[in-house]
Order: sequence, then C-alpha cells, then structure tokens
Amino acid sequence: MMKKQLIMEKALELFAKQGFEATSVQQITEQCGISKGAFYLSFKSKDELILSLIDHFMMQITSDIDYVVKNKKKEELLYEFYYVVFSSFYKYSDFTKIFVKEQTHSFNQEFILKIHYYDSLIEKTILSMIERLYGSDLKTKYDMIYSIKGFMNIYSQLFLFSNAPFDLDLLSQSLVEKTNLLAKHASVAFFSEALYYKIKQPINEDGIKEQILGNIDNKIDKLEESIEKESLLLLKQQMLESTFSPAIVKGLLGNIRHHPECRWISYLLRSYFKM
Repeated sequence: MMKKQLIMEKALELFAKQGFEATSVQQITEQCGISKGAFYLSFKSKDELILSLIDHFMMQITSDIDYVVKNKKKEELLYEFYYVVFSSFYKYSDFTKIFVKEQTHSFNQEFILKIHYYDSLIEKTILSMIERLYGSDLKTKYDMIYSIKGFMNIYSQLFLFSNAPFDLDLLSQSLVEKTNLLAKHASVAFFSEALYYKIKQPINEDGIKEQILGNIDNKIDKLEESIEKESLLLLKQQMLESTFSPAIVKGLLGNIRHHPECRWISYLLRSYFKM
C-alpha cells in the first residue's frame, strides 16, 4: 500500500472514533507506524489531510452520480440516481458520518470553498437530470434542485445514524414517487433563474481548465503505456487545440471511464466537453 493511502485510511479510522479536532498528527503516525517526517512528506498539515479525504470521497460520489445522469435511460434515471446516491453514502459511511458531525465546527476558508465547489458540481448534475426528465421549461426546476438535495440530506442522515435496517430499493422508489409528484403538481416557484444564479458562488472556469490539465499530466506520469494513457494524451491535445470530432472525443472518454485511476478526470473531461 502507498504511504499516502495508508495515512488516509488510518486517519479515517481515528477520525471516526475521535473526530477531527481530537485526533493529532502524532496519533495518526503511531497508527501508521511511520515518523512525523514521513507524514509531512505526504501532507503539509492535518487540515491538508482532511481536505484530501474530502476530495477522495467527493470525487467518487460526484463522478458516479454524473455518470448515471448522463447514461441511464429516462425511465430508470431517477431511481438509479437515488440508488447510487444512497449506495455511495453507505459505502463511504464512516467518512460521511464524520463529515456530517463535524461540519458545524470552524473550518478554514479553503475547506468552505472546497465544499461549495463540490456542491456546485452536484447541483449542476441535478439540474441536468431535471431538464432531461421534465424539460428545460419546467417552472419550478430551480426549486426542484433544493427539494432533491433536501431528500438526499435528510434521508442520508436517517440512513447513517439509525440502527434500523434500510431497504435502498424501497427508499429509492419512494423518493422517485415524491420527486415526480413535486415536478408534476408544484406550480409556485420561489427560485427564478436570476435569483438562483445570483446566490450561487461562481466557479472559476479558467481554474477548472488548469486543474484538468494538471490532473491529466499527473495521470500520464503514473500510467504505464496503455490505451488509457494514449487516450489521455489525445484528450489533452483536444483541450489545447480542438481537432477531433465529438464522436472521437466521446470514444476517448469511453476508453478511460472504467480505469480506477481515471474516474475523476473522466468526470471533469465529460463536463468540460459537455458530453
């Protein structure tokens, strides 16, 4: 196991038992069997470790949700969306429990910006799903974003902090019914398009492009010669100088989608190329 991965796994165990603030770097290094110097070669601080954990889990959840919204048939889309959401919460339940408990504590500005970033990406995916299902002219579509996020938040907390068993299939079916009722029968919209985007914190598009190119270079350095590595090189070329047709770009994205090291970069590229 790589040292950075070991630190993240052992730190997560300690955070689950003690919380973020009560866990020291010394405790983490003792749990890993490494020196403090080795820890600081991987992470500059405990805060950076926490941010890396957030990135690790949110990248997986965000990319999984986006893939469902872009690839499932309309008749099964909403059910699959909710099922994947709650399956992810269950799969990463240790981290999710810590995050829900600790998010009311004081965190630095970088933490807040990171949470806003992932929240914006998830909202963008939810809006895309709503427009696919109910049409772009739905009067209450911006209210629907918050209704769906509310379902996700409330039911995930019940799911995570109750000892009672939860039937994910039944939960997903129930939320599909509730969401459809809201979409079809709610007629009074609180959020106009102007109000929705007025309160949204803008994402730096130039910063995203730089992030994607940096991610591509990082993955290219790590991957052995393979179709995934070749596809990444061509996708980087497409970002710098658009030369390929949409069909070719879609094929290149398909080549990297299922590689475990490329799921997040695949998500970023699909969003960048609007595919």
